[in-house]
Amino acid sequence: MKRTGLLLTCLLLALPVSAETIEIPVGEQGDLGLSLPVRGESQGAVLESFGLPDEEHPAVGKPPISRWDYREFSVYFESGRVIDSVRHHQPRAPRE
Repeated sequence: MKRTGLLLTCLLLALPVSAETIEIPVGEQGDLGLSLPVRGESQGAVLESFGLPDEEHPAVGKPPISRWDYREFSVYFESGRVIDSVRHHQPRAPRE
């Protein structure tokens, strides 16, 4: 009986496993011409350049990381300084 279980396990492990890969082309990751806040900029400088965010998320974690969401991008802050800016995905009509 143990041999049958071992054989069955080996056969199941030998079956091919497949997964779908989803790729977002670079051109669909938002407007590449859009200027974004740069690493190290202060929150005050971001406010001056881009205005008030649409939404502010409070700081979480250690070190505390906060996020400001604008219409086309989000800005992540640590200790009042930009650590990253990310464009929002802008879906386009499917190609035919």
